[in-house]
Amino acid sequence: MKFSTYFRAFSYAMIAVAMLALVLAGGLSYALSLLFLVVMVASWFLENTRWQLPERIGLGIVLLSIPLFYVDWQYQRAIGEPVERLGVNALAHLIVFLSAVKLLQVKKDRDWVFLYLISFFEVLLAAGLSFSPIFLATLSLYLLTALSAVTAFEIQKSRRVLPTVETRLLVPPDSRVFRKRSARRSEATRLPFVAVLLLCLIFVLALPLFLIAPRSGAAAFTHAGSGLGRFIGFSENVALGEIGELKQDDALVMRVRVDENQPGPGLRWRGVALDEFTGRGWRKSAEARRGTTVPGQRGFFPLSRASALNRLTTQTFFLEPLESPVLFAAHRSVAIQGDLPFVRVDSEGSLQSHRHEFERIIYKAISDRSEPPPEQLRRDKFRYPEEYYRYLQLPTTLDPRIDALANTILTNANARNRYDAARAIESYLQNNFGYSLQMKATGPDPLADFLFNVKAGHCEYFSTAMAVMLRTHGVAARVVNGFLPGEFNDTAGAYTVRQSDAHSWVEVYFPETGTWATFDPTPAAGRTEPMRTGLAARLQKFAEALELVWFQYVVGYDQQEQRSLATTLHNQLFDVGRLVSNFLAVLRNIIPTSLSAIAVTAVVLMLGLSAVFLLTRIKRYGLRRALRLAPVDRPPTGSAIDFYDRLIAILAEKGWLRDSDLTPLEFARRVGTREAIVVTTAYNRVRFGQQQLSKAEIHDLEGLLDRLEEVKT
Repeated sequence: MKFSTYFRAFSYAMIAVAMLALVLAGGLSYALSLLFLVVMVASWFLENTRWQLPERIGLGIVLLSIPLFYVDWQYQRAIGEPVERLGVNALAHLIVFLSAVKLLQVKKDRDWVFLYLISFFEVLLAAGLSFSPIFLATLSLYLLTALSAVTAFEIQKSRRVLPTVETRLLVPPDSRVFRKRSARRSEATRLPFVAVLLLCLIFVLALPLFLIAPRSGAAAFTHAGSGLGRFIGFSENVALGEIGELKQDDALVMRVRVDENQPGPGLRWRGVALDEFTGRGWRKSAEARRGTTVPGQRGFFPLSRASALNRLTTQTFFLEPLESPVLFAAHRSVAIQGDLPFVRVDSEGSLQSHRHEFERIIYKAISDRSEPPPEQLRRDKFRYPEEYYRYLQLPTTLDPRIDALANTILTNANARNRYDAARAIESYLQNNFGYSLQMKATGPDPLADFLFNVKAGHCEYFSTAMAVMLRTHGVAARVVNGFLPGEFNDTAGAYTVRQSDAHSWVEVYFPETGTWATFDPTPAAGRTEPMRTGLAARLQKFAEALELVWFQYVVGYDQQEQRSLATTLHNQLFDVGRLVSNFLAVLRNIIPTSLSAIAVTAVVLMLGLSAVFLLTRIKRYGLRRALRLAPVDRPPTGSAIDFYDRLIAILAEKGWLRDSDLTPLEFARRVGTREAIVVTTAYNRVRFGQQQLSKAEIHDLEGLLDRLEEVKT
């Protein structure tokens, strides 16, 4: 490959990879990227032809981009693009336009530099838009092509500036220079390897900075996609059927890593608790909306006290951008830790923070999932405090058949306390009704239609039916909307939670222990996670694990993760050091004493051999040269004057002095010895031919000089 072709190919590759990074980050549409690809192909074939745009026309089109940028901005606003995306879209379109113009015009050095800078800004914009580990691959490829292109650009530029000096007339025909391939041909072969080595060096040098400098989970620019649309069921007003709509979408909501290997049954991610039933849905009452903002210290927000430290469950949430301020956690959260501006807790124990439609957030939740044993809950006969009467509220238009059905269920189950009543209704709904995501229960009273006509529905209808029937018999209950644990990804060691995992269940209050106990009346079909199997599922799990690692340790690598990583590395290094110490101690115990004597004998033998070697060198080369304890060969670099000066000194000792009007080769011919002519010829090759001698050649020259010294005049 010609060097000019190599330079142009990697320059185009650098520009193309930068555009690819922007497309994969969501900053540019596929239609525009395809159009730009066509422009790149056309500009490649038009290079160095008369069809390229003249420089003046190219400059005029570039100046035209300023009003076009304003027009594009107004167009994006007119079509209803979000405000946060206006500048990003217009900037991406401007970058594409400028790159296309510069590619099509006649290019000088400054135009190539301009294209390089534009590609850098494309990658920078992609870094601000991207949350995906795919960006790491495109960044690595961009750095590789950029190193190759910029290096080739500098070499090509230097060739035009520096004159070429012809010195090969002084090189003998049998020189290795004539046997070498042309340097220009070999450069195109060596430069990619140089670029790879430089890329590895960059990553090695950047790794300490990466580990030291924390980042936040937000992108520098607005993300290509806003928060999850249709994320319903987690507001202060929820109509019956909304959770069912949410369950029909498989969009990713969050990933959760639990510090326990087996967190136990009944694991759910609690979101919003609702206390007031309207007949057609649930909402928060005025009392429920009251809450407090928890003061945090260095990202730690204490919520309540745990009953026992050994029963705590720590969860790490990797929450996707959501159109909701809700924070999810396992039941009875006692603390939240994360880079959050605030944490708010309402009267129902629901957690909220800032809205994050355009950023992912990471936080830890510590929960006390323990509950009093059933025997203790059955003995609870305490009266409800007055502030808990709102959990007995029912609409005046409630169908009387619901109360009668609840009475029949409790009578048949012989339920004489709150706990048995809750278990009886829970069991009845699980065993006598079907599970379906279709919204078949309709009409002015969807709950009655579900219980007495359709007898099938999704979790929202089951939880509502149970809470309402308990309230008809004086048992305080509320509905909670959240998520099932999701599918466990053993590769990532985390649960993958999607919108289809949305769930609704019931919490019943027991005043003696002050406990909200969890009950789930939904049939097993609505609580079972689908399991993905096969090669495609395994590959998808690996991809999800990679994305989780990228999100945790790259995008969301904050001070908390920094401290955690430092602690982990310290503990592992300590364990390795302790293991090595124990291994050495074992070796000291099992190695016999005779081996120590053998080691001492070996050391004495090595010293004796070294002494013999040194005496041999002194006898052959003399004391001064032998004490160097290095090979007699002189290094190729800078050796020309050294061995020629030695030749001049030897000849001077023998009475041969060089006149000032004689060239080195003329002087050698006047001396007439073969040694003088060969050494002088090598001197001319190195001194004037800019050629370095090999170690073997230098060794031969040293032998010639040694023989010349031994010749007696």
